[in-house]
Formats: sequence, structure tokens, C-alpha cells
Amino acid sequence: MMIKIALVVGASGITGSNLAEKLISEGWETYGLARTPKEEIKDLKPVAADLLNPESLELALADIKPSHVFITTWMRNDTEAENIRVNGLMVRNILDALSGKGSVEHVALVTGLKHYLGPFEAYAKEGFLPETPLREEHPRVDLENFYYAQEDEVYAAAARDGFTWSIHRPHTVIGKTVGNAMNMGTTLAVYATICKETGRPFIWPGSAAQWNGLSDVTDARVLAAHLIWASTTEVARNQAFNVVNGDVFRWSRLWNKLAAYFGVEPVGYGTSIQSLEKEMAGDADTWKQIAQKYELKEEVLSRLSTAWHTDLDLGRPIEVMTDMSKSRKMGFTVFQDTEETFYELFDELRAMKLIP
Repeated sequence: MMIKIALVVGASGITGSNLAEKLISEGWETYGLARTPKEEIKDLKPVAADLLNPESLELALADIKPSHVFITTWMRNDTEAENIRVNGLMVRNILDALSGKGSVEHVALVTGLKHYLGPFEAYAKEGFLPETPLREEHPRVDLENFYYAQEDEVYAAAARDGFTWSIHRPHTVIGKTVGNAMNMGTTLAVYATICKETGRPFIWPGSAAQWNGLSDVTDARVLAAHLIWASTTEVARNQAFNVVNGDVFRWSRLWNKLAAYFGVEPVGYGTSIQSLEKEMAGDADTWKQIAQKYELKEEVLSRLSTAWHTDLDLGRPIEVMTDMSKSRKMGFTVFQDTEETFYELFDELRAMKLIP
């Protein structure tokens, strides 16, 4: 049997690090590419490179011939036009750098539900609201969107080089990592910790539609399993997939359960959105004091909490659920209880000394 060689692009992120761990546990030779690779993952072979610098990629990948490439990274810019330029270029550069090797059999790209909901600038705005549950066959929204640019780069390189591909569209990814741009689970854990320590109430930051409606999320471990499944399953080749835990919940219930876990007082939706970014705006020093008091590993609030992104996710004017039928019919049966996803993450953050 041919040994499978994985290149995880963005291996320090929430998706990439969880994927790398799973690949290694399943016996894959695994390389992790990042600007500053993490050393924590046992047996992950670090590759330091800048995706916007073709020379740096050529050099870093000179002796690496991956069979499977997992693209799990993106870079936030000031405008969607710049997001398109930069994130499209990153995908093009990595696939160009690998093109001459002839080793790549499959490329998996992780995007997300902004595929259906629109980019940050026009995120889930009236007039562009899709029908839910979101299904893979929904047409692209008539808006600029860097996810489309990334997809198009994968399609073009696949046509040129003859590899198969899969596109993965998770909802909010919940899992462990530090210094990640979109990390709701850890953000809520940090916010609840601050509330507990200061005696503040745990205030729901989102919309009425999100508070009262149905929702789902994606456990980073489910996403890792889905990426490996699609990249090694014949029937799943050259397909786009939604990927979520498989259950649905209402925030109106879950918020109270999360509050109970931390022993804080929950406050639900009142009459308007209460921005978490505003609520936590002055908390950097508070967190530093908490970190010192409990001897935590990370004193810098901004490396753990991404309140702006949690605001975006929870502030949407519609309930958002994701249809998983396509994956189920093709044989992907992994299921994860969302409440347990959060509790297991919080327990892990405690064990890692990231929250007290």
C-alpha cells in the first residue's frame, strides 16, 4: 500500500491543528505548513513558509511530495476585494509550487457558510438571505466572496494537474487552538471566566433570530474526520460538502447551560444586540490579572478571544442550519453532540491551563 503523505496548509489554526493530530493518529506522514509552525503536535513535520511568497514556498517544499493537500487557512483583510486577491493568491501559490512534482492526488479546501450567507461586508443582510437549511446545490450569491476565488483556484489547478478535489463548508468551528482568527468556543469560555471573576452577568451578544431559532456548529474533530473521509473516498471526489455535528440546538437553551457550567448568571436576548466586542473592549488588563492569579499559559486576551467574529456569527438576522444529507448518503456517519462539544472544549482548555 502506498504511504499517504499529507500537507496541512495552515497547520497552526483550529482546523489544521485538529486535522494534523487525526492524520498522524491514523498513520499518515504529515507535514504542517504555517508561517510560524507550532511545535506542540507530536510527529508533525513543520514547514515554515509564507503563502504569499512563491520563492519561500518553492524552497520550503523542495523535498516534500504530498499525495494529499489540505488547505485550511485564510487571511483577513480590510475589504472583500483584498480578501479575494490575497486568499485566492495563497491557494494559487501553494498549488503552483506543488504542480511540477506530480505527486498530488487530492486537494481539500475548507471554506464555510459565508459561501451561502455572503462575505463579511454584506454578511447575512436582508435581500441576500438564503433559504435554510443550507444545501450544497444553492447557487453562489451575487456578491464578491473570497471563498469563490479560493474554489476557482482549486478547480483551475485540478484541471491542469489532474488531481481530485473536495470543498468543505463547516458552520462555526469549535475546537482547541491559540491565536486563531475565528474561535467562538474559546471566546465564550474566556468571556464567561471574566464574568465569573468580576461578578458580571453573562450577556447574550446576538440577535433575536439566533437566540430563538435553530442553529448548528462544527466540532473541529468532526471536520477533521470529514476531510480525511472525502479525500480517501471514491464517491466523494470532486464534490462540495457541508459539514456540521449533525444535531441542532437553540441558543436560548444552550446559553443557560454554558452559564451553568461556569457558574455565571445568564442574560438572554432583550430588545437589541449587545456586542461582545464592546462588552470585552476593556478586558485586556482584567484577563492579564486573571491569567497571573491562576498561572495560566496565555496572558494576552486577543490571542484567545475573537469577539468580533462571535458577534458576526451570533448577530445574524436568520436562524442558520446546515443540511448534511449529501455526506450521509455517501457514507459519512460521524455525529457529535454539540453540548458535549462545548463542555469537552472547556475541560480541555482547563487542562491546558488556558482558563482557570
